[in-house]
Formats: sequence, structure tokens, C-alpha cells
Amino acid sequence: MSSSLPGSRELPASQYDLNTYWGRVQHTAGITDPRTLLAGKTGLEQAKQAIIAYKQGQTKEMTPELWYAKKIVDSTLHPDTGEPVLMPFRMSCFVLSNLVVTAGMLTPGLGTRGTILWQIANQSLNVAINNANANKSTPLSYSKLAQSYFLAVGASCSVAVGLNSLVPRLTSLSASTRLILGRLVPFAAVASAGALNVFLMRGEEIRTGIDVYPVAGEGADVDPSTSLGRSKKAATIAVGETAVSRVLNSSPIMVIPPLVLVRLQATNWLKQRPHMTTPVNLGLVLLTSYAVLPLALAAFPQRQKIAAESLEPEFRGRGGAGGLVEFNRGI
Repeated sequence: MSSSLPGSRELPASQYDLNTYWGRVQHTAGITDPRTLLAGKTGLEQAKQAIIAYKQGQTKEMTPELWYAKKIVDSTLHPDTGEPVLMPFRMSCFVLSNLVVTAGMLTPGLGTRGTILWQIANQSLNVAINNANANKSTPLSYSKLAQSYFLAVGASCSVAVGLNSLVPRLTSLSASTRLILGRLVPFAAVASAGALNVFLMRGEEIRTGIDVYPVAGEGADVDPSTSLGRSKKAATIAVGETAVSRVLNSSPIMVIPPLVLVRLQATNWLKQRPHMTTPVNLGLVLLTSYAVLPLALAAFPQRQKIAAESLEPEFRGRGGAGGLVEFNRGI
């Protein structure tokens, strides 16, 4: 993220008002813009140099070109480490990466083995995305990462397979109701298992805490780059909000495409072209995913501000402007 680049001059957090939900939606739409993936190493380096020039006072004001450079940097670099997030695991690639797995999970006639294999692939992707975009003030050792991975994948796949095996047993329901439930179950499994995945992969943050920083502002003589210490309460908020945002992202995707598809399958056009069912379904998933991702991620600020008094006793009275501290929620 741009805040990790050198320079004493403060860079505006966004060209939108991050104190409002719609402002965060507009900001997040930039971070999740797949076009930023085309920048490559050269484009990223040019964007970084443009940001550094501003932070060091060589560029006097923000311009459209500089805002675009900031979008590239914010969508590529991790805010804690300043290192590029691996491309498939960036939020700008989130929809495209998940679409590959979704295509596999929607393959007709998978059976239990196929369902398990694709759920393993799906939850492995979730593990990678959650780890790549987590708060990095509490890094996982390789052994902890492996342990968290197997716990997350095992528990998530159990939820998914359990839900998938439930629908055929509901014989008291009508065939049409079971059809709709059958369409919804794979996405319900993704949503619930995805939230569980976040807690399991980021559980170490809750156990050991994450860094919190004083908020800079008028009348606050603080260094916003110096950690006040680690807070378990802040970590619980960060992980919980991230899990909720995953559910908010999955819910429209698990409801809208399957229900629209049921309607489309009743039309003559799709009846005459049954081979188009899967491509149409994937198209619906793709459109819905791009529409809802910024709405879901913007539900909570990425840089979360909270009263120092609401955290552990050692943070009380140590807040910055307005008695506030902030931390990176992750995304």
C-alpha cells in the first residue's frame, strides 16, 4: 500500500470520503479493479516512484495520474509489509481466481469425490487469499501455517459436503423446492465455509494480538507509525469483520445467480440450448461477483479506528487524536 513507501509528507488516504459507506465503496472499487493487474512490474515501479515523489515533496499536488498511481500501488502492495501480494491472491484478482474454482464446483454430476476435491481447491484458495491479505504484525510460522491450513480445509470441506448431502434427504419437499435448494447449497457451503476459513487461518492474530497505532491529528503529539503494542481485542474485531465481509460477499452470489438460472431454464431459448446452462451460470456469477465485491469489502474500513479506552487497560489514555487508535483490519 502507498503508506508503506518512503517520504515524510502524508499522502491523502483516498480521493473519496472513507468515513462514509459510499465513499469506501468507491475507494474499494478501485482496489478491486482487475485492470490494475495489467500494470505489471514496470507499471508498479512507475506508480511507486510517482507516489514517492509526492511524499518527498517533489510533486506539489494530487493529479488524476497520481490518483491512478495510488490505485495501482494500493491494489498491489500489502499495507503492513510493503511487498506485492502474489497476483492470484490480490483482491483485484479475487473474482477471476474464484471463478475458476466456481466453474469446477458447478460441473454436473461431480459426485462426492468430485465435490470434495473441488471444495479442497476452493478452501485452499481461500486460505491463500486470507493469509496473503491478513494483518502481518502477527506472522505465522510455517508449522502454524500448515496446521491452520489443514484445520481450515478440513472443517470447511466438512461443512460443504454435509450441506450438499442434506438436500437429497429432504424427500418431504417438492421437486421444484429441492431443485432451488440444490442450486443454493453449493454457494451456502462456500459462504459458511469461507467465514470459518477466515477464523481458522487468522486465529493466531486473536491469540497473540495485532499492532495498534495512535491516530494522528490536530493537537495529538504522536507518531502514527510507532506501534503502541498488540491488542487481542483489536484482532478479534479485525478477524470478525473480515469474516462478516466474506459472508456479505458470498450471500448475493449464492442467491441471485441460481435463482435467475432457474427462471432462465424455463425459457425456450435455454431449453433448446442445454449446453449453454453452465456458461450462462458462470456469466451470472461473474457479473454478480464484480457488482457485490466492493459493496461487501466496504462494509468496514480497512484502516479501522477505535477508542483506545475500549481496548485492553494498557492502551487506555494512550490514544492519538480524539483518543483514537487504528489498526489494519486486513481485507
